[in-house]
Amino acid sequence: MKIISLNLNGIRSATNKGLYAWLKKQDADVICMQEIKAQAGDMTDQMLNPEGYYGYFHYAEKKGYSGVGIYAKTKADSVIEGLGIADIDSEGRYLEARFGNLSVVSLYLPSGSSGEERQAFKFSVMERFMPQLQALVQSGRDVVICGDWNIAHKEADLKNWKGNRKNSGFLPEERAWMTQLFVEMGWVDVYRTLHPDTTDACYTWWSNRGQAWANNVGWRIDYQIATPALAAKAVSTSVYKDERFSDHAPLIIDYA
Repeated sequence: MKIISLNLNGIRSATNKGLYAWLKKQDADVICMQEIKAQAGDMTDQMLNPEGYYGYFHYAEKKGYSGVGIYAKTKADSVIEGLGIADIDSEGRYLEARFGNLSVVSLYLPSGSSGEERQAFKFSVMERFMPQLQALVQSGRDVVICGDWNIAHKEADLKNWKGNRKNSGFLPEERAWMTQLFVEMGWVDVYRTLHPDTTDACYTWWSNRGQAWANNVGWRIDYQIATPALAAKAVSTSVYKDERFSDHAPLIIDYA
């Protein structure tokens, strides 16, 4: 089973950059997308249901903002849009598709980089998301949460870690929250399990400022985080950088 996670930074923009031709070659079983930046009326037939896939979406209420989606070769048994928390769900940040005993989640955690108000909202979302994370890991289901978590967990997960210790995405509180998921709850960071020591090759996002992409001054903020039994089935993982569809790179993981 091949699962891809990718922040599109706008599905219409990514489409114009060759997203669907690339996806066809990948032949993935599930593709989780974040930052759709579109409403249902903006979506073409190809965007809604690419050839060979069922498409599921949770749009933000604000136009041209946020939103998540899932493409799957197999029709989902059920789909859960949102967390049941109004101010979070209005931004289109959580979508869960269930296939038998497998749950695949596309997640887009907020960024706090635009100011104190959004950072406070980010912390609020993290806190209120915790019970759902606990329920999922204890559900007895195989679960993988794919997406843009907007947090680099450890120093190896970003190039300029020393200069970002007081910046959103690498704050001590954010990093401690991630550690809690892995150490206390039992979630598994699948990429790090297969590549525990990788640094420069692990990055999935690069700022549009300066020469971040050219110099590989990146961050690893896109993850596939899974329940232990599913994580143990991961056999290979990679970050695809040969083409650019957005300011993020696709995270690809194959599970046996």
